[in-house]
Order: sequence, then structure tokens, then C-alpha cells
Amino acid sequence: MLSRLFAPKVQVSAHCDLPCGVYDPAQARIEAESVKAIQEKYQANEDPHYRARATTIKEERAELAKHHVSVLWSDYFKPPHFEKYPELHQLVNDTLKALSAAKGSTDPATGQKALDHIAQIDKIFWETKKG
Repeated sequence: MLSRLFAPKVQVSAHCDLPCGVYDPAQARIEAESVKAIQEKYQANEDPHYRARATTIKEERAELAKHHVSVLWSDYFKPPHFEKYPELHQLVNDTLKALSAAKGSTDPATGQKALDHIAQIDKIFWETKKG
């Protein structure tokens, strides 16, 4: 009796933690855009207090971007994606390395490089959503 009461009524399946709609590379892109913007503002301001605060915020945003990319890699992308896009593992690794470089740099070029990698992940992500 109890087993019937607590038995699932509906079975669902999803290729990720929840039915799709919860993952989006836009989260990583927004954080990486903040990193680059802070790098640009840092370059335009000589005040040491401003620069210290900008550095702290930039590092936090870079970590958030790394988190969002890592979640896509570990929770969204599955073996069929890696089979169809064999470059995906290396692309994610390169993106995380680029975000680490941007985290440790005040050069906006490093922020742009991270954004360029995220754009490639975004392209693959949306291609996987079509099929």
C-alpha cells in the first residue's frame, strides 16, 4: 500500500539536472563582459583606491564566469555533445584558462580573449539546443 502511495506517478528524463531552460552561456558572457569593462575602467583611472576596488570586483566576476562555464561543461554538455563537437573539451579548458588570465590582468585584451572563447561555447550550446 505504502509503495503504491509513494511510487512516482510520472517519469521524466532530461539530459541535464532539470528539463532544459536552466542553462545558458549568457551568464558567463555577462560576467566576462563585466571583467573587460572593469579592466577598461581600471586603465582610465589613476586613483589607487578605485583601482584596488576594481581589482577585487574584477576577480570576483572572473570567478563567477569560470563557475558558469564549468557548470555548462559538467552539468549541461553530455557525451553526445562531446562526440559531435570533439573540440569542446579543449575549448572549455581554453576558456577557463583565458578567464584565469583575465582575472589576474588589467589588460582588456585578456578580457576580450575570454569573451571570444565564451562566444564559441555559446555557438555550440545553441546548436545542441536545436537537436
